[in-house]
Amino acid sequence: MEFTEDIFNKWILPPDDLDEEKLSDAVKIITDIIHEDKILGKMKIEVFGQGSYSNDTNVKLNNEIDINVRYMDNFYLDLQQEKNDSDFGLNARCNYSSLEFKSAVENTLVNKFGKEAIERNDKYIYVKGNVNRIAQYIVPTCQYRRYSGKDSYEVGVKFQTDKGDWISNFPLQHIANAKTKNYRTQNKFKHLVRIFKRLRYKMIEDGDYIKAPSFLLECLAWNIPDKIYNDNDSWSKLLKQSLIYLFNNIRNPNLCKNWYEASGLLPLFHSDRKWTVEDVNIFLVRVWIYLKL
Repeated sequence: MEFTEDIFNKWILPPDDLDEEKLSDAVKIITDIIHEDKILGKMKIEVFGQGSYSNDTNVKLNNEIDINVRYMDNFYLDLQQEKNDSDFGLNARCNYSSLEFKSAVENTLVNKFGKEAIERNDKYIYVKGNVNRIAQYIVPTCQYRRYSGKDSYEVGVKFQTDKGDWISNFPLQHIANAKTKNYRTQNKFKHLVRIFKRLRYKMIEDGDYIKAPSFLLECLAWNIPDKIYNDNDSWSKLLKQSLIYLFNNIRNPNLCKNWYEASGLLPLFHSDRKWTVEDVNIFLVRVWIYLKL
Protein backbone atom coordinates (compact mmCIF):
# COMPACT_ATOMS: atom_id res chain seq x y z
CA MET A 1 0.00 0.00 0.00
CA GLU A 2 1.32 3.42 -0.93
CA PHE A 3 0.74 6.06 1.75
CA THR A 4 -0.08 9.24 -0.12
CA GLU A 5 -0.99 12.75 0.98
CA ASP A 6 -4.60 11.94 0.09
CA ILE A 7 -4.59 9.09 2.59
CA PHE A 8 -3.00 11.22 5.30
CA ASN A 9 -5.49 14.02 4.62
CA LYS A 10 -8.26 11.53 5.40
CA TRP A 11 -6.48 10.13 8.43
CA ILE A 12 -6.13 13.51 10.14
CA LEU A 13 -9.91 13.93 10.32
CA PRO A 14 -12.06 12.78 13.25
CA PRO A 15 -14.36 9.82 12.50
CA ASP A 16 -17.45 11.86 13.37
CA ASP A 17 -18.21 15.59 13.44
CA LEU A 18 -20.29 14.96 16.58
CA ASP A 19 -17.44 13.73 18.80
CA GLU A 20 -17.51 16.86 21.00
CA GLU A 21 -21.29 16.63 21.36
CA LYS A 22 -21.10 12.94 22.28
CA LEU A 23 -18.55 13.69 24.98
CA SER A 24 -20.57 16.60 26.36
CA ASP A 25 -23.76 14.52 26.49
CA ALA A 26 -22.00 11.61 28.23
CA VAL A 27 -20.44 13.87 30.87
CA LYS A 28 -23.79 15.55 31.54
CA ILE A 29 -25.58 12.23 31.97
CA ILE A 30 -23.03 10.95 34.50
CA THR A 31 -22.98 14.33 36.29
CA ASP A 32 -26.77 14.28 36.66
CA ILE A 33 -26.71 10.70 37.95
CA ILE A 34 -24.10 11.60 40.59
CA HIS A 35 -25.94 14.74 41.73
CA GLU A 36 -29.27 12.90 42.02
CA ASP A 37 -27.81 10.17 44.24
CA LYS A 38 -28.75 10.47 47.94
CA ILE A 39 -25.18 9.83 49.10
CA LEU A 40 -22.95 11.10 46.32
CA GLY A 41 -25.16 14.14 45.74
CA LYS A 42 -24.03 15.53 49.11
CA MET A 43 -20.34 15.30 48.19
CA LYS A 44 -18.16 17.65 46.17
CA ILE A 45 -17.53 15.68 42.99
CA GLU A 46 -16.16 16.73 39.61
CA VAL A 47 -17.04 14.87 36.42
CA PHE A 48 -14.97 15.41 33.28
CA GLY A 49 -13.89 13.64 30.14
CA GLN A 50 -10.42 12.27 29.55
CA GLY A 51 -8.78 10.17 26.87
CA SER A 52 -9.06 10.45 23.08
CA TYR A 53 -12.50 12.10 22.96
CA SER A 54 -11.45 14.85 25.37
CA ASN A 55 -8.11 15.31 23.65
CA ASP A 56 -9.79 15.45 20.23
CA THR A 57 -7.63 12.60 18.90
CA ASN A 58 -10.27 9.89 18.56
CA VAL A 59 -10.00 7.82 15.36
CA LYS A 60 -12.70 5.17 15.83
CA LEU A 61 -16.42 5.71 15.24
CA ASN A 62 -18.42 5.27 18.46
CA ASN A 63 -15.32 4.45 20.45
CA GLU A 64 -15.80 4.19 24.22
CA ILE A 65 -15.76 7.50 26.10
CA ASP A 66 -13.50 7.86 29.15
CA ILE A 67 -15.04 9.78 32.04
CA ASN A 68 -13.34 10.68 35.31
CA VAL A 69 -15.48 11.03 38.45
CA ARG A 70 -13.26 12.76 41.03
CA TYR A 71 -14.05 13.02 44.75
CA MET A 72 -12.98 16.50 45.92
CA ASP A 73 -13.92 16.85 49.60
CA ASN A 74 -10.49 15.65 50.71
CA PHE A 75 -7.32 14.59 48.96
CA TYR A 76 -4.34 12.30 48.75
CA LEU A 77 -1.02 14.12 48.59
CA ASP A 78 2.68 13.84 47.96
CA LEU A 79 5.16 16.08 49.74
CA GLN A 80 8.78 16.92 49.05
CA GLN A 81 11.36 14.66 50.63
CA GLU A 82 12.06 15.39 54.30
CA LYS A 83 8.88 17.46 54.54
CA ASN A 84 5.75 16.74 56.56
CA ASP A 85 2.21 18.08 56.72
CA SER A 86 3.02 20.85 59.20
CA ASP A 87 5.63 22.30 56.84
CA PHE A 88 2.79 23.04 54.41
CA GLY A 89 0.10 23.85 56.96
CA LEU A 90 -1.88 20.75 56.05
CA ASN A 91 -4.17 18.55 58.06
CA ALA A 92 -6.33 17.03 55.32
CA ARG A 93 -6.35 13.45 54.18
CA CYS A 94 -8.72 11.49 51.96
CA ASN A 95 -11.00 10.07 54.67
CA TYR A 96 -13.22 8.32 52.14
CA SER A 97 -11.12 5.57 50.59
CA SER A 98 -10.68 5.23 46.86
CA LEU A 99 -12.30 1.79 46.74
CA GLU A 100 -15.23 2.93 48.89
CA PHE A 101 -15.84 5.74 46.46
CA LYS A 102 -15.59 3.37 43.49
CA SER A 103 -18.18 1.07 45.07
CA ALA A 104 -20.52 3.99 45.73
CA VAL A 105 -20.24 5.12 42.09
CA GLU A 106 -20.79 1.55 40.91
CA ASN A 107 -23.96 1.20 43.00
CA THR A 108 -25.30 4.47 41.61
CA LEU A 109 -24.66 3.35 38.02
CA VAL A 110 -26.31 -0.03 38.67
CA ASN A 111 -29.37 1.69 40.12
CA LYS A 112 -29.61 3.90 37.03
CA PHE A 113 -28.74 1.54 34.17
CA GLY A 114 -29.38 -1.90 35.68
CA LYS A 115 -26.92 -4.56 36.79
CA GLU A 116 -26.71 -6.14 33.34
CA ALA A 117 -25.35 -2.89 31.86
CA ILE A 118 -22.49 -2.47 34.35
CA GLU A 119 -19.17 -4.32 34.57
CA ARG A 120 -16.67 -3.56 37.31
CA ASN A 121 -13.05 -3.89 36.22
CA ASP A 122 -9.72 -3.45 37.96
CA LYS A 123 -9.30 0.23 37.05
CA TYR A 124 -12.73 1.37 35.91
CA ILE A 125 -16.45 0.69 35.72
CA TYR A 126 -17.69 -0.17 32.24
CA VAL A 127 -21.10 1.07 31.16
CA LYS A 128 -22.23 -0.93 28.14
CA GLY A 129 -23.47 0.98 25.14
CA ASN A 130 -26.85 0.64 23.48
CA VAL A 131 -28.91 2.45 20.83
CA ASN A 132 -29.24 5.45 23.16
CA ARG A 133 -25.71 5.82 24.50
CA ILE A 134 -22.06 5.19 23.68
CA ALA A 135 -20.20 2.74 25.91
CA GLN A 136 -18.25 4.46 28.67
CA TYR A 137 -15.28 3.78 30.91
CA ILE A 138 -16.05 5.44 34.25
CA VAL A 139 -12.95 5.98 36.41
CA PRO A 140 -13.78 6.94 40.02
CA THR A 141 -10.81 8.83 41.50
CA CYS A 142 -9.90 11.07 44.40
CA GLN A 143 -8.31 14.50 44.37
CA TYR A 144 -4.53 14.26 44.40
CA ARG A 145 -2.14 17.07 45.22
CA ARG A 146 1.56 17.07 44.45
CA TYR A 147 3.15 19.83 46.51
CA SER A 148 6.28 21.76 45.58
CA GLY A 149 5.80 24.47 48.25
CA LYS A 150 3.41 25.59 50.97
CA ASP A 151 0.93 27.18 48.58
CA SER A 152 2.15 25.54 45.39
CA TYR A 153 0.78 22.25 44.16
CA GLU A 154 -0.57 20.49 41.08
CA VAL A 155 -4.02 18.91 41.31
CA GLY A 156 -4.46 15.52 39.72
CA VAL A 157 -6.25 12.28 40.39
CA LYS A 158 -5.31 9.22 42.41
CA PHE A 159 -7.06 5.89 42.85
CA GLN A 160 -6.50 2.35 43.99
CA THR A 161 -7.24 -0.51 41.62
CA ASP A 162 -9.17 -3.57 42.74
CA LYS A 163 -5.86 -5.46 42.67
CA GLY A 164 -4.40 -2.99 45.17
CA ASP A 165 -2.17 -0.92 42.90
CA TRP A 166 -2.11 2.87 43.20
CA ILE A 167 -2.31 5.10 40.13
CA SER A 168 -1.92 8.87 39.98
CA ASN A 169 -1.95 11.15 36.95
CA PHE A 170 -2.95 14.59 35.69
CA PRO A 171 -5.60 14.27 32.95
CA LEU A 172 -6.74 17.91 32.90
CA GLN A 173 -3.17 19.17 32.52
CA HIS A 174 -2.75 16.69 29.67
CA ILE A 175 -5.79 18.15 27.89
CA ALA A 176 -4.64 21.75 28.45
CA ASN A 177 -1.07 21.11 27.27
CA ALA A 178 -2.28 19.25 24.18
CA LYS A 179 -4.44 22.23 23.22
CA THR A 180 -1.48 24.59 23.67
CA LYS A 181 0.81 22.31 21.65
CA ASN A 182 -1.81 22.13 18.92
CA TYR A 183 -2.06 25.93 18.77
CA ARG A 184 1.73 26.34 18.58
CA THR A 185 1.95 23.83 15.73
CA GLN A 186 -0.85 25.24 13.57
CA ASN A 187 -3.13 22.33 14.54
CA LYS A 188 -0.61 19.78 13.25
CA PHE A 189 -0.01 18.11 16.63
CA LYS A 190 -3.43 16.46 16.95
CA HIS A 191 -3.47 15.64 13.23
CA LEU A 192 -0.15 13.80 13.59
CA VAL A 193 -1.49 11.92 16.61
CA ARG A 194 -4.40 10.70 14.48
CA ILE A 195 -1.98 9.62 11.75
CA PHE A 196 0.05 7.69 14.35
CA LYS A 197 -3.06 6.01 15.71
CA ARG A 198 -4.52 5.09 12.33
CA LEU A 199 -1.14 3.82 11.18
CA ARG A 200 -0.98 1.60 14.26
CA TYR A 201 -4.45 0.17 13.57
CA LYS A 202 -3.53 -0.43 9.92
CA MET A 203 -0.39 -2.32 10.92
CA ILE A 204 -2.35 -4.46 13.38
CA GLU A 205 -4.94 -5.11 10.68
CA ASP A 206 -2.12 -6.33 8.44
CA GLY A 207 -0.93 -8.74 11.12
CA ASP A 208 1.81 -6.81 12.93
CA TYR A 209 1.68 -6.85 16.73
CA ILE A 210 2.25 -3.32 17.98
CA LYS A 211 3.03 -2.70 21.66
CA ALA A 212 2.29 1.01 21.57
CA PRO A 213 -0.98 2.10 23.21
CA SER A 214 -2.74 5.24 22.01
CA PHE A 215 -1.73 7.18 25.11
CA LEU A 216 1.95 6.48 24.44
CA LEU A 217 1.64 7.56 20.80
CA GLU A 218 0.07 10.85 21.86
CA CYS A 219 2.84 11.49 24.38
CA LEU A 220 5.55 10.67 21.82
CA ALA A 221 3.99 13.21 19.45
CA TRP A 222 3.87 15.75 22.30
CA ASN A 223 7.65 15.39 22.82
CA ILE A 224 8.44 16.16 19.18
CA PRO A 225 9.74 19.79 18.99
CA ASP A 226 7.36 22.41 17.58
CA LYS A 227 9.96 23.32 14.97
CA ILE A 228 9.60 19.93 13.27
CA TYR A 229 5.85 20.45 12.99
CA ASN A 230 6.15 23.97 11.67
CA ASP A 231 9.05 23.38 9.26
CA ASN A 232 7.37 20.59 7.27
CA ASP A 233 4.61 21.51 4.86
CA SER A 234 3.26 18.04 4.01
CA TRP A 235 2.09 15.12 6.14
CA SER A 236 4.57 12.80 4.43
CA LYS A 237 7.48 15.07 5.33
CA LEU A 238 6.23 15.69 8.86
CA LEU A 239 5.71 11.99 9.52
CA LYS A 240 9.17 11.10 8.21
CA GLN A 241 10.97 13.85 10.15
CA SER A 242 9.03 13.01 13.31
CA LEU A 243 10.01 9.35 13.08
CA ILE A 244 13.65 10.33 12.49
CA TYR A 245 13.62 12.62 15.54
CA LEU A 246 12.01 9.99 17.78
CA PHE A 247 14.30 7.21 16.56
CA ASN A 248 17.51 9.23 16.95
CA ASN A 249 16.55 10.24 20.50
CA ILE A 250 15.10 6.94 21.67
CA ARG A 251 18.36 5.13 20.86
CA ASN A 252 20.16 7.21 23.47
CA PRO A 253 18.65 6.90 26.98
CA ASN A 254 20.24 10.22 27.93
CA LEU A 255 18.29 12.01 25.19
CA CYS A 256 14.85 10.62 26.02
CA LYS A 257 15.14 10.41 29.81
CA ASN A 258 13.58 13.86 30.12
CA TRP A 259 10.57 13.06 27.95
CA TYR A 260 7.28 13.52 29.77
CA GLU A 261 3.64 12.69 29.41
CA ALA A 262 1.62 15.43 27.74
CA SER A 263 0.70 16.65 31.23
CA GLY A 264 4.34 17.68 31.60
CA LEU A 265 4.31 16.30 35.14
CA LEU A 266 5.15 12.58 34.87
CA PRO A 267 8.12 11.00 33.07
CA LEU A 268 7.20 8.96 30.02
CA PHE A 269 9.58 6.15 30.92
CA HIS A 270 9.86 4.64 34.38
CA SER A 271 9.72 1.18 35.97
CA ASP A 272 5.93 1.11 36.44
CA ARG A 273 5.13 1.67 32.75
CA LYS A 274 3.57 -0.98 30.53
CA TRP A 275 6.06 0.05 27.84
CA THR A 276 9.82 0.48 27.69
CA VAL A 277 12.29 2.46 25.62
CA GLU A 278 13.01 -0.74 23.72
CA ASP A 279 9.30 -1.21 22.91
CA VAL A 280 9.23 2.27 21.37
CA ASN A 281 12.43 1.58 19.46
CA ILE A 282 10.95 -1.61 17.98
CA PHE A 283 7.73 0.20 17.10
CA LEU A 284 9.58 2.98 15.27
CA VAL A 285 11.68 0.52 13.27
CA ARG A 286 8.59 -1.46 12.26
CA VAL A 287 6.76 1.71 11.22
CA TRP A 288 9.74 2.82 9.13
CA ILE A 289 9.86 -0.54 7.35
CA TYR A 290 6.08 -0.66 6.94
CA LEU A 291 5.98 2.78 5.32
CA LYS A 292 8.97 1.85 3.11
CA LEU A 293 10.72 5.11 3.94
